[in-house]
Amino acid sequence: MWWFQQGLSFLPSALVIWTAAAFIFSYITAITLHHVDPALPYISDTGTVAPEKCLFGAMLNIAAVLCIATIYVRYKQVHALNPEESRIIKLNKAGLVLGLLSCFGLSVVANFQKTAFFVVHVCGAVLTFGMGSLYMFVQTILSYQMQPKIHGKQVFWIRLLVVIWCGVSAFSMLTCSSLLYSGNFGKDIIQKLHWNPEDRGYVLHMITTAAEWSMSFSFFGFFLTYIRDFQKISLRVEANLHGLTLYDTAPCPVNNERTRLLSRDL
Repeated sequence: MWWFQQGLSFLPSALVIWTAAAFIFSYITAITLHHVDPALPYISDTGTVAPEKCLFGAMLNIAAVLCIATIYVRYKQVHALNPEESRIIKLNKAGLVLGLLSCFGLSVVANFQKTAFFVVHVCGAVLTFGMGSLYMFVQTILSYQMQPKIHGKQVFWIRLLVVIWCGVSAFSMLTCSSLLYSGNFGKDIIQKLHWNPEDRGYVLHMITTAAEWSMSFSFFGFFLTYIRDFQKISLRVEANLHGLTLYDTAPCPVNNERTRLLSRDL
């Protein structure tokens, strides 16, 4: 049995691979058609102009669904491992809410381009990166509280390092982007897709985009730490029938049936 066939480890793997493919394919398309500059464009800029915006939006919507599934499985796993720990249960529920908000923000970013709906796009980015960062922080706290009883200390330290990486990237991105958009660097800066080294604000722009890509990679790294955990879990869906027909009759007891999804136990 291959490693990705064990438990539900294919979920975080598919999430990272699919999302990375969305970034790469839209980047290559945008570069080939000369819609953006090759040197570190904003991730959103690679999905602003047709046809790459269609690919970018469709693939990120699927990525959001994969992310919801991954976050939900993680929630159920932590709950099953700590059924009587009230503090962990509360943190776990908070993590679920934060993760789902981040997934919603990802879908908003995918469907509302920066050049067309700047405010909506920024709100989606704040949800994606902001709530996503908090989700990673909550999960790291949960990892700390579950070690060494549930898993080894190295898992906590790896996730803590990734969260620190994410925090440094977020601070750099917020600081430089605030200076860039609040300074006198031109009125068309929001719509600007091509930058030259001679342009005012070029250095701030490059630091911001580098931090954005770095923050995205930190998200990839964090979800990759779920692979080993997800090898230890499977979920089932149980169908409860209230009768033997679909007519409006009095309910009668029937046997429950466990069904499988995606050719494996979910």
